[in-house]
Amino acid sequence: MDILFLIGGLILILLGANGLTDGASAIAKRFHIPNIVIGLTIVAFGTSAPELAVSVSSALKGSADIAVGNVVGSNIFNALMIVGCTAMFAPIVVQRNTLLKEIPLCILASIALLVMGNDRLLDHADDNVISITDGLILLCFMAIFLSYTFAIAKHPQPIPTNEGNAETTAIEEGTEIKDMPLWRSILYIVGGLAGLIYGGQLFVDGASGIARSLGVSESVIGLTLVAGGTSLPELATSIVAALKKNPEIAIGNVVGSNLFNIFFVLGCSASITPLHLAGINNIDLLVLVGSSILLWIFGVFFGKRTITRIEGSILIACYIGYTVWLISNAG
Repeated sequence: MDILFLIGGLILILLGANGLTDGASAIAKRFHIPNIVIGLTIVAFGTSAPELAVSVSSALKGSADIAVGNVVGSNIFNALMIVGCTAMFAPIVVQRNTLLKEIPLCILASIALLVMGNDRLLDHADDNVISITDGLILLCFMAIFLSYTFAIAKHPQPIPTNEGNAETTAIEEGTEIKDMPLWRSILYIVGGLAGLIYGGQLFVDGASGIARSLGVSESVIGLTLVAGGTSLPELATSIVAALKKNPEIAIGNVVGSNLFNIFFVLGCSASITPLHLAGINNIDLLVLVGSSILLWIFGVFFGKRTITRIEGSILIACYIGYTVWLISNAG
């Protein structure tokens, strides 16, 4: 029964995210908002909507380890597994701007989460808690990131090669906006939100039930099963982009999603209720930081700003190793 809840909830979440994105994009297009802005905001939010639905539902139900584990696990899955799998299909050229600004911002976001989750070590507190104040700070970072995104969209930097236009074209091609009447757009948005909310509740109930039946902690389920499930939109988008000979979009997809997850998803969850960390430890948070650093190192030092198939296989191996370690220590 728990598996049915898990699968049914995930299907509702994915359908809800798709409906919400289509409806919101159609309304944005009606008001003549540029495709690239829609791609960098509404579509990015749509692919992170499953994480938002699950983490907020978990926070409200008191399952903080699923809420935080979902974000941490999703970001690790994105940086290691999604980029690794995409690079196995086709080597990924990384833009200079991404290496100098966006990936370092991901590293900074991960370090900020590491600091916020270490109250015992830094403040000698009784418990590690991501507080409401921490959540509001993360949302402030989200506002700064959105303003930066809009600035890039309004004033794109001139790039001498075709690679700059490639990412813009990729985002715009990936942002296929359906024309629909206003009433249908509103219906899509309302239906999408309903699917996200109800699907999130089902998914969390199923995940918690599976954790209890297997005798493992909610943090392990959050870091693996829940994280992998909610990262399906990013995985699908990146693999489709690679099959269409446009693997560069995977990096933008992963970086944007990871920043959304920490700043917005975790910010919203912690702003609603403090998140007490019981099963999420420093090893998980350090793996999160390390995965972003590894992505940056591969982009800067090897292969002339290209993540090669060999580097992709190393990223996948790192994720498999981390997952094996998690499961072996699940008891």
